[in-house]
Amino acid sequence: MTEFPEEHDGPQDEEKSKSQIKREMQAYQELGRRLVELKPAQLEKLPLTDKLRAALEEAHRHTARGALKRHLSFVGKLMREQPDLEAIQAYVERLDSSSQAHAQYFHQLERWRDRLLTGSPEEQEAFIAAYPDADRQTIRQLVRQAQKEAAENKPPAASRKLFKLIRQVAENAD
Repeated sequence: MTEFPEEHDGPQDEEKSKSQIKREMQAYQELGRRLVELKPAQLEKLPLTDKLRAALEEAHRHTARGALKRHLSFVGKLMREQPDLEAIQAYVERLDSSSQAHAQYFHQLERWRDRLLTGSPEEQEAFIAAYPDADRQTIRQLVRQAQKEAAENKPPAASRKLFKLIRQVAENAD
């Protein structure tokens, strides 16, 4: 017959269960695995510690399955020390094309494109206010070309270029 402790101390009640700790570690390892898959330019935009950056760069050198699994466990351990995990998670979710955050991000960019294509100077000023690094002249040119293409029933090449420009400006601002 198993005996249970009769008295529960306060700190002991607040401790996490082994299952909860395992779930958290698996989540850290999964986030670390997703970080390993990112390109170096994408990793530069994240607030990571130097130890984690070095571990992520080193992960590509591990080719054996067991070694990679151990290294991802190490990356998961380093993930616990990150100061801004929420920002890292949000950025990775935004890059994942199957996530809701990615869809919302692209819808936001598409709304900016649609607003700019109205040709309203107020919309262009609003975009420039939101993204001060954007090139006004290029935006105006692409908007005029897109409106001309739409009037002539041509393929929307300028509209696509405008969307790419908006995406590039938004990613550089992040």
